[in-house]
Amino acid sequence: MRRVFRGAAPALVFGSVGLIVWELGLLLAKPDGFVLPRPTEIVGSFVDNFTVIWTATVNTGYIVITGLIVGVLLGVVWSLLVSRFRLADETLTPLAIALNAIPIIALAPIFNAWYGLLSPTSNQAIVVLLVFFPVFINTTKGLTSVGATELDLMHSYAASKWEITKMVRIPNAMPLFFVSLKIASSLAVIGAIVAEYFGGRQDALGQFIVQNAASSRYTEAWAAVIAGSAMGIILYLLSGGVERIVTPWRPDVDVVVG
Repeated sequence: MRRVFRGAAPALVFGSVGLIVWELGLLLAKPDGFVLPRPTEIVGSFVDNFTVIWTATVNTGYIVITGLIVGVLLGVVWSLLVSRFRLADETLTPLAIALNAIPIIALAPIFNAWYGLLSPTSNQAIVVLLVFFPVFINTTKGLTSVGATELDLMHSYAASKWEITKMVRIPNAMPLFFVSLKIASSLAVIGAIVAEYFGGRQDALGQFIVQNAASSRYTEAWAAVIAGSAMGIILYLLSGGVERIVTPWRPDVDVVVG
């Protein structure tokens, strides 16, 4: 805990100074028509609208969590196939690159037309596509970048390909997998909120931000942004916690990467 605190202290100090400068700067300048409220005003709006924002966060969180789980599972399975079978590598890898090249913003209206404007499936699909590629590419790199010495040793023990995968490739891929999971957790929040701009439930963070910003209620909109940021931070920290549990043998497991 002491090392974690020392590592987080510079960011906390820098962030606190930034908030103080932000607050005092707007308090002294008092600009007319400025769309960025003071931090104290945003916090006050968050408290005043806590019930509504909490409901919107829960609804958006459902999209984030379900899309994240499906995207991670799809990326891991895809990477296992690519690392195991040459034919899968030649067919699935180009397809994954093509999927990653598709502009997600352009897909949101199409998915809404397919699944319905109020269906959560369209927003979940956006999250899945955003999450899939970083998990796939990083996990595949970890599975395939095994040293020749380790492989020769396993072959000397007449290990099967599955045993090599289970005992060598998967442990070797864990660090890169968790790097991708930390990235994907943030992308999932971004994807869900952006997708909600185009459709979905009205009581979700994306729609809450759009409606309040359109009505010039910027303190309410920024309060919802704080809720979305908090969700992303929590998921990031949870990813690091799971990494510590799953890979206790790594001496640098508590180092934040990503």
